[in-house]
Amino acid sequence: MQLSDLETPALVLDRGRVERNIARMRDHLSRLGVSLRPHVKTAKSIDVVRLALAGQPGGVTVSTLKEAEYFLAHGIRDILYAVGIAPNKLDHVAALRKQGADITVILDNVAAAQAVAAQGRARGMDIPALIEIDSDGHRSGVRPGAATLLEIGRVLDMERGAALRGVMTHAGDSYNCKSTAAILAMAEQERAAVVRCAADLKRAGLPCPVVSVGSTPTATYAENLDGVTEVRAGVYMFFDLVMAGLGVCRTDDIAVSVLATVIGHQPEKNWIITDAGWMALSRDRGTAKQWIDQGYGLVCDAQGCPIPDLIVADTNQEHGIIADRNGGAIDLARFPIGTLLRILPNHACATAAQHPCYNIVDGGVEVEAAWARFSGW
Repeated sequence: MQLSDLETPALVLDRGRVERNIARMRDHLSRLGVSLRPHVKTAKSIDVVRLALAGQPGGVTVSTLKEAEYFLAHGIRDILYAVGIAPNKLDHVAALRKQGADITVILDNVAAAQAVAAQGRARGMDIPALIEIDSDGHRSGVRPGAATLLEIGRVLDMERGAALRGVMTHAGDSYNCKSTAAILAMAEQERAAVVRCAADLKRAGLPCPVVSVGSTPTATYAENLDGVTEVRAGVYMFFDLVMAGLGVCRTDDIAVSVLATVIGHQPEKNWIITDAGWMALSRDRGTAKQWIDQGYGLVCDAQGCPIPDLIVADTNQEHGIIADRNGGAIDLARFPIGTLLRILPNHACATAAQHPCYNIVDGGVEVEAAWARFSGW
């Protein structure tokens, strides 16, 4: 099968690029002496995750309990659910543990720790938890030095039904860094925050076997991970335009794209119309805050080679509007009706979530396989 045999829009994944991206991260972290717990929220596919787990201990990070169910069904038991636990999800967590999942939750407050302990007691089990640390003011977590850290730790360690497994953080503010130097500094800030919190717990006589950090930018640029036991990252497998805008990857490292077909022209507006709108590309506009705004995606030919200055400038639900980023004229004769184009996404997670499978290529237009993926909660 060729890409031209597919109905569009369709999600395309370049196997060679994925394998190179995975190998680069694996080798980098190996040199720093830590293991990788891949975040599978982007992939949502056992075929992709098997590639990512090669040479790793075998644990994964998930962002939904549906992901936990899916990967448990495929034989992966060591699972970190890395979203602050809601009490209404604890029944589901307990059920997964009964099915054989070694699933750990995260939390950043005493009330959540007490809810975990109560659920564990009711189910006759200890539910393990990591305390989330706020290393950058980006989102959730306990600030280093806050008294809350030990309060949460004592609940998890001393109350029946819970178990304190350690600390974790996510340097989400690394996505807002403006230079490689800033990402390097953020990586050290992330490391220092959790290592300090781990030391505080241990000084108080509390266990802290796991010290977990992770974001693709900080994982890529970290130079020192002393005191860290594992790194979590996910989008590094695929990369996207936001990562390219941060300098974390090159455009030709981006492994995922959306195949679209030219369905019309608007000559007076210098527009090319495709059948890939925001339902296929997502509404993510993450590059709008960066030095180069890539609209809703960067336009490539069917081989995946970027076409200079063409971006998806606007979208409707099922229509993509391609224009010159500088407002210049387009030679529409180069793009007759039926032309296949590939769109590199701003945010690989959001774009992949719009599609039921990956159509696998390896540097060309031959489709080698279709790898199923899932979505939802």
